[in-house]
Amino acid sequence: MSNANRPSAGDRPLAGKVALVTGGSRGIGRAIALCVAQMGAAVAICGRDVAALEGTLGELKGAGARAHAQRTDVTRANQVAELVTKTEAALGPISVLINNAGIGLFGPVHERSEQEWEEVLSTNLKSVFLVSRAVIPGMIQGGSGDIINISSLAGRNAFAGGGIYCASKWGLQGLTACMAEDLRQFGIRVSSVLPGSVATDFGPRAQAKNASNALTPEDVAHAVATLLTQSSQSFISEIQLRPLRKA
Repeated sequence: MSNANRPSAGDRPLAGKVALVTGGSRGIGRAIALCVAQMGAAVAICGRDVAALEGTLGELKGAGARAHAQRTDVTRANQVAELVTKTEAALGPISVLINNAGIGLFGPVHERSEQEWEEVLSTNLKSVFLVSRAVIPGMIQGGSGDIINISSLAGRNAFAGGGIYCASKWGLQGLTACMAEDLRQFGIRVSSVLPGSVATDFGPRAQAKNASNALTPEDVAHAVATLLTQSSQSFISEIQLRPLRKA
């Protein structure tokens, strides 16, 4: 993380907590995983790239965190159930869930295939339902929890070529809001972070992005940290995050 966004030394507000970060091996997910580890949490990450998972797992352990990594397809309920079971066996009950896994396929709707629709909606929306459903009973039993869904400003704004991606993120916004209402009675907060352009290899014009006019993955992690360190009686339901300068 950048020094500006790094939790101060000795500040470990998540000590004793267990965080699960989906898509946690690279990009935004990696930055979030390292951030919550620095805040004192034990961290589980999942993804599909074993080499990337092992690399980030090594970074987490090198930072002194208890950590677990598991190859998981979060669009499959049986693999999600195995992920939660093995995470809790290795680290303990999950009290923080960051639903970060996501993909983007872009272009006019009439040029996209049914398979592409299924792939984007399953990864960006169905996976949040599956992972949250698997984790929530434990949070209810524990009487508290935080679920943070990494959405996008595409969940609020339309743009040419964004039909399938925007549909997944608009759907995620609706799911997040309804989950928040379902779960607040149990002391569980459900929030979303909606980043704008982030300097990663993700997006329809990733190679053309001017990194100086884009957010960094650490900026998104900082927004997550803000949600996780709010006072116990407050509930920030959404953070919209934009680059200071337009591209």
